[in-house]
Amino acid sequence: MKPVFPTLTFPNHWALMTGLYAESHGIVANNFWDPATGLEFHYNRADASWNSSWWYGEPMWETAERAGIITANLMWPGPPKTRTGVSPTYFVPWRDKVPLKEKLDQILTWIDLPLEQRPQFIMAYEPSLDQAGHRAGPNSALVNKVLKQVDVFAKDLHDAIEARNLTDIFDIVFVSDHGMTDMSHPELVYVDDILGEGFNHIEHEDGWPAMGLRFTSKDDEERYLKVLLNASALSGGKFDVYTHETMPERWHFANNERIAPIYVVPRMGYALTNRIENGSGMSKGNHGYDNDYTSMHAMFVAHGPFPAVVKAIEADRAKSPARRFATLTSRLLGRDVTRASPSLGWHSVVDDAYVMETFENVQIYNLMMKLLGIEQHAAPTNGTKGFWDKYF
Repeated sequence: MKPVFPTLTFPNHWALMTGLYAESHGIVANNFWDPATGLEFHYNRADASWNSSWWYGEPMWETAERAGIITANLMWPGPPKTRTGVSPTYFVPWRDKVPLKEKLDQILTWIDLPLEQRPQFIMAYEPSLDQAGHRAGPNSALVNKVLKQVDVFAKDLHDAIEARNLTDIFDIVFVSDHGMTDMSHPELVYVDDILGEGFNHIEHEDGWPAMGLRFTSKDDEERYLKVLLNASALSGGKFDVYTHETMPERWHFANNERIAPIYVVPRMGYALTNRIENGSGMSKGNHGYDNDYTSMHAMFVAHGPFPAVVKAIEADRAKSPARRFATLTSRLLGRDVTRASPSLGWHSVVDDAYVMETFENVQIYNLMMKLLGIEQHAAPTNGTKGFWDKYF
């Protein structure tokens, strides 16, 4: 699944929840400055980020509540109350280092409530895999250890639902907000060396690993933009420099005043820093890079009645005469499609798993609306209208 740019935690958790790109929902980085209010957003400070005024768009739990559906939020990043004053029926605020068993018990407690109190839509957040990736790198033994713990959680959840005879009516959807790349040995780019005295004229610096820069004056902005563009051209492909006017359209990351007027975006394998920091405190695994990099891509795994329909439809398509002829022709010509693209199509007869084509995470909101049967209540999104129709 393709995350929105920047491939950071908070912009993507809110994109998943609202179906909007960062420029539309307003959470443009994990840390940023808002020129309209003069306030700083800090993702890890409740006093500076949980006020509903920061968060644009309508999260899926708000839509569900407006449609009369009981919802529950177990630590999913976002405000406890939206700009319109709507809250989930049940809300457990964020705490770090909460055991997976405790989260599973909370989910099952909600599922076991009497029907008139039971949530029909439950969302939960678990950050341990991201934390392990930052600490030790995505290919580390620690990440594998945490993956096993999350896998046990997934099995325990499935088994608990099966024990309650709910598997035919209960869809489980696992998503991640982004991928991660190994940064054990990054090549450092010193922004203060590039800007010289101009480094002291930076008034606000947003985001990381990309840098959104605001200078003290318009003259400084124009002067040092030229310096940065020249340095980028001479860097041999280490980083790119964009303004709102030159930002890649595919990022949908320009039409919001919270986005700094100059963005310095490192390419994979490079990290922006300065001589004082000198890369200190840098994670061994990181994200936030161009969302076209496959290492930045996220995960979508679904199990239940809806995925069963998807698999049945795709199995039927695979049996069609045209599909069989195309596959046979490819093999006769030495172009075995299944071997050329092992990550797509029928992944394993034993596991009965079907791997979809990559899609953008802004499509998830509309999927949830369909699964809950409340499309008529859906808010406008950046998702593609009718994207999921062939499966319903």
